[in-house]
Amino acid sequence: MKEFAYKKSLGQNFLKDKSVINKIIDSADITVDSLILEIGPGSGALTKELVKTKGKVVAFEIDERLKEELSKIESNNLEVIYGDFLKIDLKEVLNKYNYKKLHLIANLPYYITTPIIMKIINETKIDEMIIMVQKEVGSRFKAKPNTKEYNSLSVFLQYYFDIKTVTIVNKNSFVPKPKVDSIVVRFSKKYNKIKANNEKVFFKLVKDSFTFKRKNLKNNLKGYDLNKINIILNKFNKDLTFRAESLSLEEFIEISNNI
Repeated sequence: MKEFAYKKSLGQNFLKDKSVINKIIDSADITVDSLILEIGPGSGALTKELVKTKGKVVAFEIDERLKEELSKIESNNLEVIYGDFLKIDLKEVLNKYNYKKLHLIANLPYYITTPIIMKIINETKIDEMIIMVQKEVGSRFKAKPNTKEYNSLSVFLQYYFDIKTVTIVNKNSFVPKPKVDSIVVRFSKKYNKIKANNEKVFFKLVKDSFTFKRKNLKNNLKGYDLNKINIILNKFNKDLTFRAESLSLEEFIEISNNI
């Protein structure tokens, strides 16, 4: 790729390490019935390998300066859509394709990682996500109770997905080099998950429980029936003096199902 003026405002750090790309591809469960979404293809390093798989690829790129580079990828399996992914009518795009499995496979721009994930979850029936994100952010996604990384987003994502590390990516694997290392995480949809009776109540409970991370449940859940919550917590040998970070996904579900 010829000299390119990378835009920090767009989070442009292009992956150049072929071994990392191979690990991403190898970790994906792609079939002939798959549709793959890639957000932020950049110069197309990952895109070039994705189009060699059995699935069809739809890439979303905000920077139209990359049209010349991406147009070099000759494949009947690829559609590139230019524009801000967060503003695109995703359902309209997906309606053009016949597929049985939907994947998000991408090196996500760090500055909008969470909004992208939330859009995907809210607007699609995603089966698998394999995404590269800032290492610290990825650690929160898969964090377990009683760790400093564990928060409301950890609970929310783990309600829908099993989340595992694919590989750690050194900052030297990018051009230009970012300040921090990255991580590739794989989200596999839970098809037989424990369900909350009322997901709206469940998600509000989780969010409220983590309002002030250093405060206990008694302080964060003042608007709830604390006696009822305490009775449920006692089943797990816990009480209202515990912090939200000590509760597992299953315990949050149990509380929300009984309030």
